[in-house]
Amino acid sequence: MRFNCDLHIHSRYSGGTSTNMTIKTLAVESKKKGMDLLGTGDCLHSKWMKEIKECEVVDEGTFELTGTRFILSTEIQAEKRVHHLIYFPSISAVEGFKESISQHSKNLENDGRPHVHLSGEEIVELADEVDALVGPAHAFTPWTGMYAHFDSFKDCYGSRAGKIKFLELGLSADSDYGDMVPELQNITFLSNSDAHSPYPLRLAREFNKIQAMDKTYDEVVKAFLRKNRRNFVLNVGLPPAEGKYNNTACSKCFGHFTFEEALATRWRCTCGGTIKKGVRDRVKELAGGGSVEHPRHRPEYLHIIPLTEIIQQAVGHSSPYSKKVQEIWESLITSFGDEVTVLIDTKISAISDVVGEELANAVDAFRSGKVVIIPGGGGEYGKVLLPGSEEAKAVGASQTKRKRGGQKNLSDF
Repeated sequence: MRFNCDLHIHSRYSGGTSTNMTIKTLAVESKKKGMDLLGTGDCLHSKWMKEIKECEVVDEGTFELTGTRFILSTEIQAEKRVHHLIYFPSISAVEGFKESISQHSKNLENDGRPHVHLSGEEIVELADEVDALVGPAHAFTPWTGMYAHFDSFKDCYGSRAGKIKFLELGLSADSDYGDMVPELQNITFLSNSDAHSPYPLRLAREFNKIQAMDKTYDEVVKAFLRKNRRNFVLNVGLPPAEGKYNNTACSKCFGHFTFEEALATRWRCTCGGTIKKGVRDRVKELAGGGSVEHPRHRPEYLHIIPLTEIIQQAVGHSSPYSKKVQEIWESLITSFGDEVTVLIDTKISAISDVVGEELANAVDAFRSGKVVIIPGGGGEYGKVLLPGSEEAKAVGASQTKRKRGGQKNLSDF
């Protein structure tokens, strides 16, 4: 069987998250997005674990609520502010790991994403004791990604580097970026949302399609390891240029710089802000002049943007959270089942019958790649603009259009 999963989210107990991030809300909203399984996120937090335990137990590492499956996961911040993802086989494994790190963290019960004063090597060692899997979260992100502070797995994880089997790409990277780095050829790539709210703009904005025998922790781990014909068959996410750290840019005024310009100014902007090295430039450094080489096991990476962004632009609203945008989104979900189906598989004529020709044409423009991307950087998201819009016209010929050669159906994978 094949199923869609978003394996990195947060609960309302993490900093900067929506109070609506409850297990019950996530179970409902994930179905509207087209997800079958979620990582719980924040499973080291006692109050969040209490909610997890309210779900039906499928097996030791898998839980279910109103048809949505969950596996136990968390994100922690370790030395040098590097973030790591951890997946656990059982509640007892979570409890064992939590006890091991308790003396190294001062906010274990105060933040769903705790700060742990341990190295990457020490974290893998403790996780290994309870059969949990560890890997870098949003590995290329400037502030908290592994490659922002280390040049290799060996530098970050020391003698335990061989235990790392997966890497999360993050919103500013895709498989083309990851496969420019030689040491990642045998690593499984994850594309997850890192959602801080359950709204359709955030939840499952990036996700994975997995081939396995069941939607369980054990089967997901086999897919991580590419064992017994279990594997990732598709990564799905934003165009990297839309990510808020894609280009080298000032973190204060968001002005963009070439790598050479940033070096010349010693990474200081004229506004007084700090220039942050973008994912695109960091990947080029790590590649050492090499080009993209996809290993045979690497699945295709499919670029999508949230449906609410497309609706927002098509109807000319300033916010994807506006009442009208949400009403149109709900009508499409009611008609066709979930967002993935609308974005990828539904006939344009059928969309037109429900919400009108203008919006249907906007979805078609997205599928055919006739959109304009203004890259993000420095902490500011980029923009994907529909052709013919006033903003797209203003960008004009100075902006490169997306090139895709046509969009495949999600059911093709």
